[in-house]
Amino acid sequence: MQREGPTLEVLVRRLAETPEDFLAEPKIASLGAVDVPAVAGDLLRMCGQTPNPPSLAVFAGTDGRRDRNRLAVTLVMSWLLGDEWFQSASLPAAALLKLLHEEATDIAALVGAKKFVTDPDRREELARLVLARLDCRPAGESIAHAQDRLTTLSSLERSRVLKISQAAAQRARQIREALARKAAEESADKWTRE
Repeated sequence: MQREGPTLEVLVRRLAETPEDFLAEPKIASLGAVDVPAVAGDLLRMCGQTPNPPSLAVFAGTDGRRDRNRLAVTLVMSWLLGDEWFQSASLPAAALLKLLHEEATDIAALVGAKKFVTDPDRREELARLVLARLDCRPAGESIAHAQDRLTTLSSLERSRVLKISQAAAQRARQIREALARKAAEESADKWTRE
């Protein structure tokens, strides 16, 4: 988060004003309306990069159930990255593609794409996530504040903490069960000795 990016308010407002074209069904096989590889290619061109057609193949969906939300999140991210600041920031194509594919895949497993447009906290989360993954922070914020706020809002972080807490609870339950078995065995041994 070394680089200062645009103001958070601009990005959050942009997400709130996402046009219907970017919220339409992504094209998966013969169904859907929006060609996501074309949108990703257009975004790269807008950001001064030359798209490599094979690298855009990851944006072609084949399984509606598995790919629909991931591609929908990619479309919302593409709209956000179409902001003037990103177009003039000279961002590397690899970073943009990683964001649109890997980060979209991760966050889509937890949050529906439309929430990034309709829910204020999810809009802020997506704006902060995009900036952070591009090593930027919102204008006027310190690195520490930007990281803290992203951690607070992050669905990915919340999921990670939940998994850790569930694993700890399961481990505690296993220890309690083992202690109870040991106590029962000791009690049985005591009765057999008497």
